[in-house]
Amino acid sequence: MKLFVILAVIAAVTAAPQNPQDVQIVRYDTNNGLDSYSFAWELSDGSKHEEQGQLKNQGTDDEAMSVQGQYGWVGPDGVTYIVTYTADENGFQPQIQQGPGGAIPSAVVASLLG
Repeated sequence: MKLFVILAVIAAVTAAPQNPQDVQIVRYDTNNGLDSYSFAWELSDGSKHEEQGQLKNQGTDDEAMSVQGQYGWVGPDGVTYIVTYTADENGFQPQIQQGPGGAIPSAVVASLLG
């Protein structure tokens, strides 16, 4: 019985929310070229961001950067949210995806809008 209580306490401590000051970088990759780039990072709190960009129509009047990526975080409701996006001559075009449960709760939307 004591072993069960000890394991329950350990599980509760490790599952406790992290202090934002204790968040660690667990992954960081970057690759920069003359006409393209990419990066990816991930934090111990579940936040992550990956992006790739490439110069289109180099040397012409239509020269533009075309970017694709996604970023994600764990919302206050415990659900992981992911935004997949493209950004190019047509502007920034995000698509929000969330885990099970349907619509994004208003508390999560409020936290995004700051």
